[in-house]
Amino acid sequence: MQIEQYGVDTIPDGERTGRPRDVVSFLIGSNLALGVVIFGWLPVSFGLGFWASVTALVLGTCIGTLLVAPLALVSLRTATNLSTSSGAVFGVRGRLLGSVIGLLLSLGYTALTLWVGGDAMVASLSRLLGMPHLADHGAGYALVYALLAACTAVGAVYGYRLLLRLSRFLAVGMTLLLVVGLFAYAPDFTTAAPAGTDYLLGDFTTTWLLAVVAAGLSGPIAFITLLGDYTRYISPRRHSSRKVLLATCLGLAAGLLIPQLFGTFTALAVGAGEDYAGPLAAQAPFWFLVPLLLAASAGSIGNAGLMLYSMGLDLDAIVPRTTRTRATYAVAAVSTALVFLGHFVWEAQDAMTAFVLLLTAVGSPWAVIVLIGHVRCRGVYDSEALQVHNRRSRGGRYWFTGGWHPRATVAWALGSAVGLLAVDTPVYSGPLVPVLGGFDFSFLLSAAVAAALHLALTRGEHRASGPAPVPDAPDATAPAGPEADEDAPVRA
Repeated sequence: MQIEQYGVDTIPDGERTGRPRDVVSFLIGSNLALGVVIFGWLPVSFGLGFWASVTALVLGTCIGTLLVAPLALVSLRTATNLSTSSGAVFGVRGRLLGSVIGLLLSLGYTALTLWVGGDAMVASLSRLLGMPHLADHGAGYALVYALLAACTAVGAVYGYRLLLRLSRFLAVGMTLLLVVGLFAYAPDFTTAAPAGTDYLLGDFTTTWLLAVVAAGLSGPIAFITLLGDYTRYISPRRHSSRKVLLATCLGLAAGLLIPQLFGTFTALAVGAGEDYAGPLAAQAPFWFLVPLLLAASAGSIGNAGLMLYSMGLDLDAIVPRTTRTRATYAVAAVSTALVFLGHFVWEAQDAMTAFVLLLTAVGSPWAVIVLIGHVRCRGVYDSEALQVHNRRSRGGRYWFTGGWHPRATVAWALGSAVGLLAVDTPVYSGPLVPVLGGFDFSFLLSAAVAAALHLALTRGEHRASGPAPVPDAPDATAPAGPEADEDAPVRA
């Protein structure tokens, strides 16, 4: 096992040995972590019961999957990550928007994963070791957080192949642990919201809609810049777009709903209103503490490792002079600092809810514009022109105006602004929320406004390029032809 040498470079076709089922392994294995499980607790903490929480999670996840999954096809065609690929729409410098959005999304979710996993580990260890006061000392938390951060950094630095092996193992191992967990907490399960919890936004409908966005939709939205990290290693000469898309949909839906629904089930079983990790460990049967400790540690390393890997790629794209390895260590240090802030400084629930809603409002219009560009160019990209900024040069098909596509950037900015004006969080409520009847339609408005503006401002543009595009593979087992040009762009 060697450290991956590629950053956001174009992956040669001969090294694109991934398969659609690898995408499923990544999306399921990496998401069976307490950092994702906790999103199933969010609707319960908002005051919702079991069935209301389940419907909010399922609806939000399905909508988000339909919006996000097609992004996997972009990197299938460009052989680089999604933020770099977005240069075909935003310009080779304008694609830094995607890098920053991806960096922030992954940074927040990495910190969340390490925070939740670390809290559960400390609570489990305090019971296992018979040291009830261990959870009262900051030194214990600091040691666990640092250990988890170090392990995730190592996995992220080694890169794609090590993370794939880890995800395959976690997809099986964590699923078994969650099934055992259902039996462990089943005796105390109830469908009613925990005693003393009220609807967070004052009434059922608006609180349920908040759960759809904050807990359901935010899961797939977290992957708007991550999917390309996996599909860039899949060759369209050997695997069809249809199979890659279906694998992505399956991976997103199963990888998010399985842990989130487990989180809802266990949150109601332990009456987790204001905190999740503490009650989860405190009320677990003693025999389940070791499986819980394994789930908290291994799951956190797998999930945070992939997030750190993506952050390293994004920082590598933002700062071309650095390397992916150095960039990964840098973002690991920053995310670890955020873990300490999340535990010792912030009101965790409010900060997490506001974070996912605000980034959803900003990320949705970016994803929609990238998808419009992919449809318009019919999946044909100039892979050399996409790498202009990474090579610290100028010009090329996607240079546009100083490396930016002004009209695409304006469409994204205005769509994001409308979304931020319509977002409703426990920390911040936009001025459009009362106009919309108190409902949070931020992600719908931001995506719709950005799409309409982009289509209107860029009408008639055609940025497809590349000689002799290679047709889509007829099936997943078709071998690559010996005459194939590895650097030629390909078409959906």
